[in-house]
Amino acid sequence: MDMDLRNLQGYASFFMTIFLVIMLYGYIFHLYRAEKKGERDYEKYGKIALDDEIDSTPVEDKPAGKRHIKQEEKK
Repeated sequence: MDMDLRNLQGYASFFMTIFLVIMLYGYIFHLYRAEKKGERDYEKYGKIALDDEIDSTPVEDKPAGKRHIKQEEKK
């Protein structure tokens, strides 16, 4: 019984590792494709840590309809 549980844990660990590797490569492919299509420029996001002033320009300017502004902040 103890050996069956260890075998099950081994198989579960192996398949979880394979699943996570597939997810990682899928995410990397998604990032690559989005940048190649011109949907996002991830170089700009990398510069956020270097340019972190309160008056610095935003990385992306969202249209007014897509901004989420709380009513309390407006007052």
